[in-house]
Amino acid sequence: MKKTLTALAAFIAFSAQAAEHLVVGATPVPHAEILEFVKPALAKQGVDLDIKVFNDFIQPNLQLAQKNLDANYYQYRPFLNDFNQTRHTDLVPVVGVHIEPFGAYSARYKTLAELPEGASVAIPNDPVNTGRALVLLAEAGLLKLKDPSNPQSTQRDITDNPRHLKIRELEGAMLARSVKQVDLAFVFANYALEAGIDTNSALIVEKGKDLYVEYLVARPDNLQDPGIQKLAKALNSPEVRNFILTRYKGQIAPGF
Repeated sequence: MKKTLTALAAFIAFSAQAAEHLVVGATPVPHAEILEFVKPALAKQGVDLDIKVFNDFIQPNLQLAQKNLDANYYQYRPFLNDFNQTRHTDLVPVVGVHIEPFGAYSARYKTLAELPEGASVAIPNDPVNTGRALVLLAEAGLLKLKDPSNPQSTQRDITDNPRHLKIRELEGAMLARSVKQVDLAFVFANYALEAGIDTNSALIVEKGKDLYVEYLVARPDNLQDPGIQKLAKALNSPEVRNFILTRYKGQIAPGF
């Protein structure tokens, strides 16, 4: 009997050691909320999910590359590709989870037609999203670009600015705060949701482009780790799909 209890205790101790601890970086809304939703299910599978919340778009990738994180969840492929190219990293997408609308909001005007001459417009300052905003402005007829379909356009590519828009480039996290300070501000849906901005109130909106599915991202050395794969499966589960649809009521959409 004593040997049986000793063996049982050893097995329990081994099982506890075998539980995988995953440290995952995420921006607050909806990424960290979705991770919190899957945390109990992962715990039942022996995965202890430790969620680290970030409010910028650079540190989660840097921390992942430096192995301070096991994965992150906050970005889409064009941003990841640009980061890998410019920072000489090799971070890899695991699974896509959701799509966020990217839109332009105004606290001063209800339509684009009301925008005055010389209106101030805030757009993201990172290379990928600067072009994304400029393309949307071109599609709305507010300016012209050398190549209206090029999401890597910069302000140097503006060929006509008939309303003399004053375009300011701001860090992503500052854009939601700028809505009341400028005439028109482009805001990522995660920051809009966090700030209590109704994404359905956008004057310009880009919805449902598969190019902008937000991914769980890892490194080549841990991509196939059981914990990462369990997290990936959980994030692509019917339960998460239902959570996204019911919690966010169409303000974001499942990307799988």
